[in-house]
Amino acid sequence: MRFTILTLFPRIFDSPLDESLLKKARQKGLVEFFIVNIRDFADDPHRTCDDYPYGGGPGMIMKIEPVYKAMKHVEEKFGRPHYVLLTPQGKILTQDLAQRLSRFDHLCLVCGRYEGIDERILHFVDEEVSIGDYVLSGGELAALVLIEAISRLIPNVVGNERSVFEDSLSEYLLEYPQYTRPRSFLGIEVPAILLSGNHEEIRRWRRKESIRKTLLKRPDLIERFRPRCEEDRRFLREAMEELCG
Repeated sequence: MRFTILTLFPRIFDSPLDESLLKKARQKGLVEFFIVNIRDFADDPHRTCDDYPYGGGPGMIMKIEPVYKAMKHVEEKFGRPHYVLLTPQGKILTQDLAQRLSRFDHLCLVCGRYEGIDERILHFVDEEVSIGDYVLSGGELAALVLIEAISRLIPNVVGNERSVFEDSLSEYLLEYPQYTRPRSFLGIEVPAILLSGNHEEIRRWRRKESIRKTLLKRPDLIERFRPRCEEDRRFLREAMEELCG
């Protein structure tokens, strides 16, 4: 899969894309990254990519022309990608959205800065995505979050394919509690069930804890959870009874 990133600050991506999971995926040829500096497509010696907003107001607006020219450059090189504009006005990133975007062969992530890009950019992108209801200085960090979320879903990027399926939020459930050595730390013990060797009981405990934790910490998610079987429905009832006292 190819990720193209349009940005005013390409060096932001140097380290994150060359570490850990993303580095290994790139070395395996599973993903590739093409970073485009929007300033290279400005039409003046100062490489100006922003200007004052029509109608007045604070801050500066990114000009449409350099962004559009950068998009055309990408299309000439690779063909037309699926364009995603990172913006607080977009759809909130969810696991379902990451799954859908992972099916494209080529995504072009357009990163705004300042007070955003000239509104006419919406005529040329396919969709808008936000990573949450808070303010960042630009779309670059949001693009990195999106790349990480999508890359994990590409076959063979994560070594253990089962862990991708069982990841937190894949079913609108938080992950069950996880422990490792030592068995006791400052008097806090690992739950005995996890040391029992009874794999079926461990599976049941983990499933119930996943449902209970989601109900307690993210009740908004539990509304979207669809029990897979009668056991799930029973665990949900028991968790609700426990939390209600």
